[in-house]
Amino acid sequence: MTAGLMAPDLESATLDKAASENFPVAPFFLPRAWRDDLMAVYGFARLVDDIGDGDLAPGGADARALGVSPDEAEDRLVLLDAFEADLRRVFDGTPSHPLLRRLQPTVRRRSLTPEPFLGLIAANRQDQLVTRYETYDDLLAYCELSANPVGRLVLGVTGTSTPERIRLSDAICTALQIVEHLQDVAEDLGRDRIYLPAEDMKRFHVQETDLGAKTAGASVRALVAYEAQRARDLLNEGAPLVGSVHGRLKLLLAGFVAGGRAAVRAIAAAEYDVLPGPPRPGKVQLLREAGVILRGEG
Repeated sequence: MTAGLMAPDLESATLDKAASENFPVAPFFLPRAWRDDLMAVYGFARLVDDIGDGDLAPGGADARALGVSPDEAEDRLVLLDAFEADLRRVFDGTPSHPLLRRLQPTVRRRSLTPEPFLGLIAANRQDQLVTRYETYDDLLAYCELSANPVGRLVLGVTGTSTPERIRLSDAICTALQIVEHLQDVAEDLGRDRIYLPAEDMKRFHVQETDLGAKTAGASVRALVAYEAQRARDLLNEGAPLVGSVHGRLKLLLAGFVAGGRAAVRAIAAAEYDVLPGPPRPGKVQLLREAGVILRGEG
């Protein structure tokens, strides 16, 4: 790669975004091998989202790494197709993109299957074609592709996957996705996407134009509060996952649940007005929530 970002920079441009997530991606207390593999999985998940959102680093280095011509480098569906082809080479060949080359040893070491990765790609294809969701069930089906594969990959990397843990993990991941949607209502609207179910918007008498205001009115706040409670309930449903494991993995999973709960609290503290910008929890709140979970109090 002779032009634009070199391979190490191409990786760091994506991996550095881990610091801004609601939950810890690969915290220091995990074994080094787990941290490396979780960061490899994160790199894939973050990059596919960046492709789907049009948030790739400027200069077209990612497109070149995937063999996409400059003429098609702005076509997200073309990029996603190329990314899927390169993903398949992770399992049978030699991938081209540095983040997928980084992922290949993890896939082999942990015996990961293509399905969760393909789900994340499918979610981002859906984002190019579907910008509104009529029902909550429609949104849950989207989360099955966009969020739940991440938790399944964490269980796969740590060798702890069971049907019951997958069920609990899916509840947590769906909740985290809903929380992120609530934080990013204004940003998503700027991309002409709305992840608030249309049937709920009608119930609370919210119009699309209401979501474009600088501050939320009473109807929007009531709607956000309703969806936040759904996320809170899902986090509570999935929380027993933390108690089903031990050691450092228990700390990691507690961090995921705590990140979701702290984000919901931040939204509530903003009186459910998410339109001026994403309400973010502080580290103290995150640690407090994690402590409650680890003590088995919630």
